[in-house]
Amino acid sequence: MLDLAFQNLLSPMVLFFVLGVAAALARSDLSIPEPVAKLLALYLLMSIGFRGGVEVAHQGVDGTMIAAIAAGVALSFVTPFLAYLILRAVTRLDAVNAAAVAAHYGSISAVTFVAVTGMLGQLGIAWDGYMVAVGAAMETPAILAALLIARGKADPDGQSRGTLLREVALNGSIVILLGAFVIGALTGARGAAMVKPFLSDPFAGVLCLFLLDMGLVAGRGLAQGRRHLSLPVTIFGVAMPLIGGTLGAALAWLIGLSAGSTAVLITLAASASYIAVPAAMRLALPQANPAVALTLSLGITFPFNLLAGIPLYIAFATRIAP
Repeated sequence: MLDLAFQNLLSPMVLFFVLGVAAALARSDLSIPEPVAKLLALYLLMSIGFRGGVEVAHQGVDGTMIAAIAAGVALSFVTPFLAYLILRAVTRLDAVNAAAVAAHYGSISAVTFVAVTGMLGQLGIAWDGYMVAVGAAMETPAILAALLIARGKADPDGQSRGTLLREVALNGSIVILLGAFVIGALTGARGAAMVKPFLSDPFAGVLCLFLLDMGLVAGRGLAQGRRHLSLPVTIFGVAMPLIGGTLGAALAWLIGLSAGSTAVLITLAASASYIAVPAAMRLALPQANPAVALTLSLGITFPFNLLAGIPLYIAFATRIAP
């Protein structure tokens, strides 16, 4: 595991992320224009979704795929309840803010998903393409769970709830990920050969540039929002990924997922959203302070997963997978 962690820390992707964090904390004027950052994210999600669809076209749909999607949905829905109970027990967050933070930890980070699949590729560990669908399925249930938790405290009216569900269903990351997945599944190996120079070959370089930008964002978030990070809240930001990852590992073992797919499910369960869920919480729980959840998920949990969590999850997956 230590060797795996060392390889990850010295990979170009992680080092570019560290460069971004350091530049932001040093108040450098280094920046990546917002339209460029969005284009990089679009490319990465399209590439992963398409390649996942191609893999499903090759393997076909089976019971393991259906079980993995069901496990992902269950994890996304149950985790916020567990996170909420922990937050209320060990921190001073009120019910509404605890519910909002809990939703972030039930949903997933698409960037963390990109990072773990990139590292698995570097290590030559195969993962099943249908894990793309699992990741997409884990976006929405956590938001619905947060609404159930907060009901009676900040329950939105019917119009707001309908707007929220529409926002979640049409979230750009979900649309491009699932859309590319379907296109890959329909075109298969023939389609993969046609777009390989664009969607496969430049992937690692684009990921480095994107993680540089994420490092800048994380560094600025830490500099501006650290006043929200009390010691119990900070500890939660490190402990909750391990708790979620443990639940993911147990389900992956029960289903019998491969080592690569087990690592992906653990990482998805351990990640925290900072794109889709914050937008949804603005509609669902406007009373919640977004700085608390964003600083925690992006400033604490994301760097932890990238620097230490992913090597740990992969090492553990290789030990428990059949």
